[in-house]
Amino acid sequence: MTPGRIHPVYANMGATVFERMSALARETGAINLGQGFPDTTPPPELLEAGVRALRDRSSQYPPSGGLPQLREAVCAHYDRTQGLALSPGEVTVTSGATEAIAAAVLALVSAGDEVILFQPAYDAYAPLVRRAGGIPVSIGLQPPAFRYDGAALEAAVTPRTRAIILNDPLNPAGTVASVPELEAIARICVAHDLAAICDEVWEQVRFDGGPHRSLMAFEGMAERTVKIGSAGKIFGLTGWKIGWTVARGELAQALGRVHQFLTFTSAVPLQWAVAEGLAMAHVLNGLQSQWAASRARLRTGLEGAGLAVLPNAATWFLCADLAASGVPLDDAAFAERALREAGVATVPVSALYEGRGVPSHIVRLCFTKSDAMLDQATERLGTWVQSL
Repeated sequence: MTPGRIHPVYANMGATVFERMSALARETGAINLGQGFPDTTPPPELLEAGVRALRDRSSQYPPSGGLPQLREAVCAHYDRTQGLALSPGEVTVTSGATEAIAAAVLALVSAGDEVILFQPAYDAYAPLVRRAGGIPVSIGLQPPAFRYDGAALEAAVTPRTRAIILNDPLNPAGTVASVPELEAIARICVAHDLAAICDEVWEQVRFDGGPHRSLMAFEGMAERTVKIGSAGKIFGLTGWKIGWTVARGELAQALGRVHQFLTFTSAVPLQWAVAEGLAMAHVLNGLQSQWAASRARLRTGLEGAGLAVLPNAATWFLCADLAASGVPLDDAAFAERALREAGVATVPVSALYEGRGVPSHIVRLCFTKSDAMLDQATERLGTWVQSL
């Protein structure tokens, strides 16, 4: 093949940090607290709904925008939980949230456009922006609070800025943006006519007792926001890869056009199952309670192992502060050595930053695992940390 034929965004790209750490965990037999997926039993009601759909309903193409019943269920779910008045035509069902993010970027970003990313960030954001011809502009959020600074956002905006990407609740930090922070972001988007791609996949995985507030609900944002959700995160069924976008007007129409030439549609039996699941309040509440208990268990275990754990209000992750714990390693070295020497896979948070001021003392650990797995992992880490 002629040299240089591969697009430069992908030519020298390696595996993501999540894929690499999970592969090493498989190879070495380490306990995998790195990649974010539950190792617990899925809700049986969802599995049964999927089996019924596979057996009793059509397995042929649904409309590209998604099964009508699922689009209606998404609207009803957001009306109940977030007070958003939506119509099914504003929903496009995608093959997971990553496809939804890709569709939003391709719909909104042209060559030379700048897109503001808050770091740490899901590591798909920047490559997708670059592949669309855009330029990622990073704003670093600093531990332990990872707060959004309106002045920093205002300073990052230029005449070429087209959009922002906001992940709230924030992975890997597990933090939730305050209402004043969201109000400031909304004001700046409106003042500069910016679109907002809102990755809200953790909206249902919150432990602070407050309702999720979508940027879409703030003044001036309804027509300029792409709200992205994920059944994989809501139900802990990451392999199902059912996500969606919510948008209005010409933006909704553009998302549908992009989606039809990405995956066209997603597994229709799983769409039927998710449509049923979104109406099952007892399942949603049960999962939240289960994950809250696992979060508390991992926190107790990590603190018992001598690690300082940062505050957490959402997501499936806790972050440990190595510097505050007196651990004489940066996060990358800790993650590598913990996997090989202690048999526990983690993720260095520095791998989720670009630009300047990257903190190198925070590691992320996933708590949606069995009690036995969490206990064994923290016991291993405690023994290993004391040996450093």
